[in-house]
This record gives sequence, C-alpha cells and structure tokens, in this order.
Amino acid sequence: MVSVISTRGMISPVGVIPSMKRFKVVGQFESGIYDYDGSIAYIHMADVQKILKMEGAVTGIEVRLKDAYKAKAVAAKIEKELGYPYWARDWTQMNQTLFSALKLEKTVMFIILTLIVLVAAFNIASTLIMVVMEKTRDIAILKAMGASNGQVRKIFVLKGLMIGAVGTFVGEFLGYGLCFLLKRYEFIELPADIYYLSTLPVEVDFLDTLIIAVASMVICYLATLYPAHQASKLNPVDALRYG
Repeated sequence: MVSVISTRGMISPVGVIPSMKRFKVVGQFESGIYDYDGSIAYIHMADVQKILKMEGAVTGIEVRLKDAYKAKAVAAKIEKELGYPYWARDWTQMNQTLFSALKLEKTVMFIILTLIVLVAAFNIASTLIMVVMEKTRDIAILKAMGASNGQVRKIFVLKGLMIGAVGTFVGEFLGYGLCFLLKRYEFIELPADIYYLSTLPVEVDFLDTLIIAVASMVICYLATLYPAHQASKLNPVDALRYG
C-alpha cells in the first residue's frame, strides 16, 4: 500500500488539511528511463480527479504520433489552435537536458575517433617512409628499367590505401559485431540515477558508418602522398651507387 497526499485539501480553522488516499500497488513497470521509472505512477483517472479536487477535468492530454519527429510542429499547431492559457510541450523539450548531453557525447566521440584515425595515418606514413628507405635499391632498379615517377608514386599510394582499406574493413566488421552483441545481450549496465538509462543503448547509423569509412580512407590517402612523392623523386644513379 502507498499513500498519496495532495496539497489541495480541506480548509479548516488551523489551515489547509491535505487530502490523502491509500492505494494498493498491483504491479510495476520499467521503461528503462530512470526519470520515468522513479517518478511516475499510474492511477485510475477518477481517483486522481477526486484527490486533486478536479472532478471532470484533467491537467494535460498526451498525444501519440506515428512520426515522432513531427512532434515539434504538431505541438506548435496545437498551441496555436487552442491559444492562451493552453500550451503544448513536445518530447524534445521535456528531455532537453538528456538530448544536450547526447549531442555533447557524440561530438566528443567524433573528436576521439578523428584523433585515432590521425594516429593511424601517421603510422601508415611512417611505415611507407621506412619501406622507401629499405627498398631504395629496388626503386632505383625499377626507374632504371623505365618506370616513370608517376608509376613509382602509384605503387606506394596503392600500398598505403591497401593498408587503410584492410584496417577500415576490419574495424567496421568488429564494430558491427560488438554493436550487435551489445544490442542483443545488453551486458553493459549503467547507473540509472546518473545516465537516465539502465543499459547502454546501441543504434547503428549507416550514414555515420559510411562517413567514418570514407573519412578514414581519405586521411589514409593523404598520409601516402609524402612518402610516395619521396620515392618518385629518387635518383636511380645515386641510389644504385650508394644503396
């Protein structure tokens, strides 16, 4: 049993006496959102109207839409039609703090991923520079046999792109696999009183994944330009003489 107390009570010589009514708990629900689970209780409408002294009236009406992303436009239209003193709030306004935190988290995650890709790009560049230094004699032989600067440059660009493509493919594959496991088994639990959610939500966005893959390949391509240029400018005579 739980007791519900309303400040809209009876007026007496000693002041306002709050009205109180006891209810029997018949079940529990869990939405996965801490704010809802910790503050919302469902009671029969007639009982709520009675305890709030609002027989035949309600404090609000919830409208459910087929397309949740039209909520802001629908709320504005309802508010315009009803006018003062009625007002409408959509779900983005009611959860503004949560969405601001998620937006910040996404921005920080993008910065971290960019830094990781840049570090990987430097690794590719340093690897290709080492290859150029180790294969100086081979490059000189190719150029002596008639290979042009563009052909030599293309060899090292393709080598760098192959390294980047393999890394991107493996990363995407492992990322999709991890997201699938997280979404299915929900094995990462979060303190609901801090993060609003009890488990880590996972949603794979194809567009974000594609952008990350393309950006990774572009950065890998840029990382190959300097070592490829150094290889193409190698003098075959000096390389064979001192290599």
